[in-house]
Amino acid sequence: MTVRPQLGEFLRSRRSRVRPVEVGLPDSPDRRVAGLRREEVALLANVSVDYYVRLEQDRAPNPSAAVLDSLATALRLTEAERDHLRSLAGPPPKQRPEPVVVRPTVVAMVTGLTETPAIVLDRLSNVVAWNNAASALLTDFGALTSAERNLTRLYFLDPAARELYLDWDAVAKDVVGHLRRTSSEYADDPELAELVAELSSRCPDFAGWWDAHDVSVSAYCPKRLNHPSVGPLTFSLEVLTLPGDNGQHLMTYTPADATTRSRLRSLMDAYTRDRTSATLSA
Repeated sequence: MTVRPQLGEFLRSRRSRVRPVEVGLPDSPDRRVAGLRREEVALLANVSVDYYVRLEQDRAPNPSAAVLDSLATALRLTEAERDHLRSLAGPPPKQRPEPVVVRPTVVAMVTGLTETPAIVLDRLSNVVAWNNAASALLTDFGALTSAERNLTRLYFLDPAARELYLDWDAVAKDVVGHLRRTSSEYADDPELAELVAELSSRCPDFAGWWDAHDVSVSAYCPKRLNHPSVGPLTFSLEVLTLPGDNGQHLMTYTPADATTRSRLRSLMDAYTRDRTSATLSA
């Protein structure tokens, strides 16, 4: 294993979030650091202070699986954070993958979901496949450029997104957490670096959450929207990883109630009428 710069940053960010009382250590009002001191983490993880300091300074190669597990326990990491820690300390990151190709069977599956909005995202949240229901609900992906069809950009740079998602903060933080997790696997990807630099410079919310080093793994959750045309909508969001496809994953929005199904059909009808009108006038 080799150590990469993100490992030290991640350890420091997690250390600052653990209160001494949470791990059975005394706290005092005159503490100068937020969270745990380095020597306290070393004590809890049963490693030498010098070794832990070198880990945070990215000068300690080859941390063993046992050491990583001890650090994860000491820092009270979630399962997603444990995986991220192992990834950061693992083999060198993947180089930039080949251009994204969505398998025809995946495209057929997505377009076959006629009443369930569905999109396929790549490792950087670029929307690489979608169906009409998704365009009717979220945005007309076919009318966007390839650069604009990035879900993270849409969340943070499109003002309409903050109005559409009732739980925008939670959604946006989750997107950043997914991107941060991806960064441990594709740290040398120039497209990733460009995306992070752009969003950090243009959106303070993104910059703050990116610097927090939080990671997340989406699987399923309720999703509440307030569409400007039809009002409140509730969906069950499912995120399914597509193995062997360079980080692609399928995201589906299943209507959670009859009202949402009815309002979604209204949106789809309006979307179909607009497309037909545009075709006839072309």
